[in-house]
Amino acid sequence: MASFNSNSSSSLPPNVHVSTHPCLRAKLSQLRSHTTNARETKLLIHEIALIVGCEALATGLESVVDGTDQSPLGYDYDRDTIAPSTISLVPILRSGLGMVEALQAILPNPVPVQHLGLYREKTTLQPVEYYNNLPYHRPSASNPANAPGPSELAILVDPVIATGATACAAIDTLKDWGVRRIILCCVIASEGGLRRAAAEWSEGVEVWAGGMDRECDARGMIKPGLGDVGDRLFLTMGK
Repeated sequence: MASFNSNSSSSLPPNVHVSTHPCLRAKLSQLRSHTTNARETKLLIHEIALIVGCEALATGLESVVDGTDQSPLGYDYDRDTIAPSTISLVPILRSGLGMVEALQAILPNPVPVQHLGLYREKTTLQPVEYYNNLPYHRPSASNPANAPGPSELAILVDPVIATGATACAAIDTLKDWGVRRIILCCVIASEGGLRRAAAEWSEGVEVWAGGMDRECDARGMIKPGLGDVGDRLFLTMGK
């Protein structure tokens, strides 16, 4: 088989989780098809991100009581919220934008969206950062001590983890920013990419994938994979 799930890869690191949800697997098969158009691609990525996000945040967040409220019938009840209290959602541009709305829909409160722009150089396959809007937090002459601090948790989203180089670069950037934990969510990944991303900061990162394929080809593309998700989302094929 060209693809496999966590049941056939029990040797994965403990901070890697591959979904076995049957609906997700069916949607992933639909997404793989070369006949799936841009509108369908966007919807499928959104739906898969909802499932992966629910699985990831079910263990990555905690429910805590935050005061009381009253029901329409006049009964008092404990009001639940989530912890940690400071969370950032970080899509890797471009294709990570396709997962943002799904994670926003799951979270009960609005959270800041901090964008990271990374592209993979075609010859070396190494990531190059071209955009970063994480707020600086270390005091300096141009950055007062009351500048925005880092979030306790960063939810990093990117549909595809191929070689893992881009994911590792994003993890390093967030770690340097000062986040305490990272939840990395993707639609699909190669086994090697998952292992590489999970090892970059093993004590601080949990990686959640909708599906996993065995390897990448010489161009650094996952086999059979999904192709270039950014091009499929934004109809920029044939560049």
